Amino acid sequence: MWLHMPNLTVVVPAHLKAEMARHEEVNWSAVIRRAVQEHLRKLEVAEAIAAGSQLTGKDAAEFDRLVKKGLAKRHGLA
Repeated sequence: MWLHMPNLTVVVPAHLKAEMARHEEVNWSAVIRRAVQEHLRKLEVAEAIAAGSQLTGKDAAEFDRLVKKGLAKRHGLA
């Protein structure tokens, strides 16, 4: 397995810590480690997609605006 792993401090709100304490059987370090690994995998995929994209920053901003406008309309916020 791991020979040496550096420590990382994670700050959570008191209510979340209290919920975690109710589940002593859970290895929270492993849960957080898996969550970080999964997020890094998603970032790698996003970076790979972006690297092959021909969109400009201006194009991406316009696409973002249109998506948010559509979501707001769909949910009755616009």
